[in-house]
Amino acid sequence: MASRPKILITRKIPAECLAYLQEHCDCTLWDGQGSMPREQLLDKIKDYDGLLLSGTSVNAELLERAPRLKAVSSISVGYNHFNIEEMKARGVIGTHTPYVLDDTVADLVLALMLASARRIAELDAFVKQGKWRRGQVREEDLFGMDVHHATLGIIGMGRIGEAIAKRAVHGFDMNLLYYNRSRKPEVEERFGAQYCSLEQLLKESDFVVLMTPLTPETVHFIRKEHFELMKPSAFFINASRGQTVDEEALIDALRNGIIRGAGLDVFAQEPTSPDNPLLQLDNVVTVPHIGSATAKTRNDMAMVASRNLVGALTGGKAYVVPEFQSLLKA
Repeated sequence: MASRPKILITRKIPAECLAYLQEHCDCTLWDGQGSMPREQLLDKIKDYDGLLLSGTSVNAELLERAPRLKAVSSISVGYNHFNIEEMKARGVIGTHTPYVLDDTVADLVLALMLASARRIAELDAFVKQGKWRRGQVREEDLFGMDVHHATLGIIGMGRIGEAIAKRAVHGFDMNLLYYNRSRKPEVEERFGAQYCSLEQLLKESDFVVLMTPLTPETVHFIRKEHFELMKPSAFFINASRGQTVDEEALIDALRNGIIRGAGLDVFAQEPTSPDNPLLQLDNVVTVPHIGSATAKTRNDMAMVASRNLVGALTGGKAYVVPEFQSLLKA
């Protein structure tokens, strides 16, 4: 009888996920706060066939200490924390959790658009600080910008981009532009979207939403010259990764009226420093990387990741990161 795979779980997961994993594997669970400390992970990993994690770097340092490792399952759709070439060289498969969080992230993007355009955070503070007094506030000082019938430009028309498009077009009657590595005729047909150059999108959009994955090619994908192409009345929304934007250029654009405002779920460094100038600007809405942060979605992600790990270790089904498909065929 074949021995059961040994897996290391580096953060707390829902009880039903742990029960599922225990049916198929011998499990060791980190039960402390957050993720297992790096030094402990490096010390323990030598004994395990599988690893369940979220955001922890899987690099040469870790892989050199993991001679038995066959699969790493991440509780995330992004996998920029995987060193793909190092993993492939050692025959270690990486999996992720697409699809399950698309709608939840799209909801947050619309929330950031609405909050930015209607100045929700700024005016919430205005009321709570006792500044809303009859006869002392000009009506126009409270004006925001309409979202309905405005032009939305989406950079990166993947699954989440399509979910955003659905909400924007069907819910707010927005005009839709998109820029993507490849054209998507089905998106154009469903949403009346126009495929265009990045330059045209930036020049014509009232809201620019960045949804590109983080890769070596997309680091600082949006820079100073891109903000300068945007309308002075435009809003920039980022729910992808903080490193896809030159943050200093964004700060400059917001300070100097090059663009009107921003809604940010991600930052160049996370958690961002309390001294980050973005946190001092009234025309920026900031949230702490909560794109998929609802109980249901996070639980669903953990279950998908658990099934992925079992599938990758036993020859079953798994959402394997595309770059690892060649390992499955080998």
